[in-house]
Amino acid sequence: MLRLIGAMTRRPRFTDLATRLPASVPFVGPEAQERRRGRPFAARLGANELVFGPSPRAIAAMESAAAEAWKYGDPESHELRHAIAARLGVAPGTIMVGEGIDGLLGYLVRLFVAPGDAVVTSHGAYPTFNYHVAGYGGHLHGVPYRDDREDPQALLERARETGAKLIYLANPDNPMGTWHGAESIAEMIAGVPDGCLLILDEAYVEFAPAGTAPPIDTDTPHVIRMRTFSKAHGLAGMRVGYAIGHPELISAFNKVRNHFGMSRLSQAAALASLADTAHLAETIARVAGARDRLAEIAAENGLAALPSATNFVAMDCGRDGAFAASVLDGLLARDVFVRMPFVAPQDRCIRVSCGPDADLDRFATALPEALKSAR
Repeated sequence: MLRLIGAMTRRPRFTDLATRLPASVPFVGPEAQERRRGRPFAARLGANELVFGPSPRAIAAMESAAAEAWKYGDPESHELRHAIAARLGVAPGTIMVGEGIDGLLGYLVRLFVAPGDAVVTSHGAYPTFNYHVAGYGGHLHGVPYRDDREDPQALLERARETGAKLIYLANPDNPMGTWHGAESIAEMIAGVPDGCLLILDEAYVEFAPAGTAPPIDTDTPHVIRMRTFSKAHGLAGMRVGYAIGHPELISAFNKVRNHFGMSRLSQAAALASLADTAHLAETIARVAGARDRLAEIAAENGLAALPSATNFVAMDCGRDGAFAASVLDGLLARDVFVRMPFVAPQDRCIRVSCGPDADLDRFATALPEALKSAR
């Protein structure tokens, strides 16, 4: 009895906030689903990864760097930051490299959000951002999508109403693949209220039409733009993202970030991929072709493919979220991994990543069977 009492009193003490939070992850990974199923997926088209794979030059750089994996990565990511800055035509002090956009979002929320602080996002937008806000006790205020696109003016209005410290907007959008032109985004940037920071997530910008992203202005203190090597560069597993912003804002990351969060292999892969502009252009063309094929497959099955500026296509299943979930289950049962938006009315869709012909053929075969089962 005494031993039991002693064990109970020696438990570690979480913060009150941590005690209230659920132990959860924003996404259930395909690996977890494969373990539950007891078999692998035949087509992995649900995680918005670049199924076509990275640049051969990036692979060679990783192979070369592997022999020095015993070394920590450069805590300043000096070469990579300077290469990114040169490509964008900005100063290196306006670039921060981190463990993907997810990692950078976590640091940014830590810098700005205290318990009770207001943060504005769209209902159904990127769940990992919401996860970070909840983890620091922030209060999320959501606005609905409008015509399957995030609504910049509604986000601004909600930020004014709540005194929000952060606004999150993805352009192009995940999970819908839709986008706003540069003029709309520039207007939004100009309308950000005092004391608020706009987080402009541009993870998919390489796939978007010309005129989607406004010119980069690192003199503007109230906007931070985030980009990644996970999508167009095919390096999701390497976890390399970067933020672009005012030098004072970028410098603030050094107060909270993990300075050894980047591995040497990640830095080498990103640097080599950045230099391989020919492979990037080829990848963008292949993704555009796969988007067209996915739109054809949707039409052949009586579904509507939403216009996409990303490496995935959202397909309107024509009913509600329960029906789309049944279609999704039918695809999973046929070994095709896809996902769907989480919030109505966007959850009437399934979301399918672009991939090589063999994967799209597998999806094309499974979709009519899944639809028949759902109906």
